[in-house]
Amino acid sequence: MITIKIRDNEPFEKAFKRFTKACEKSGLMADIKRHQHFEKPSEQRKRRLNQARRKMRKLMYELNR
Repeated sequence: MITIKIRDNEPFEKAFKRFTKACEKSGLMADIKRHQHFEKPSEQRKRRLNQARRKMRKLMYELNR
C-alpha cells in the first residue's frame, strides 16, 4: 500500500502529484492497465518473450560498447 504524508502547509495538488509519482514508481498503474482487459495466455507468452528479447538486446548492446 502506498502512503504519502502530507507536509505542513502543503497544497493538496502537490501532495496528489507526489502520490501519483509514487504509484507510477511502484508499478501500480502499469499493473492496473494490464489487468483492465483479459489477456489470453498466448498473448501473455508473446509479451513476455518480447520483453526478454528487448532485455537481451539491451544487454548485448551494452557489452559490445
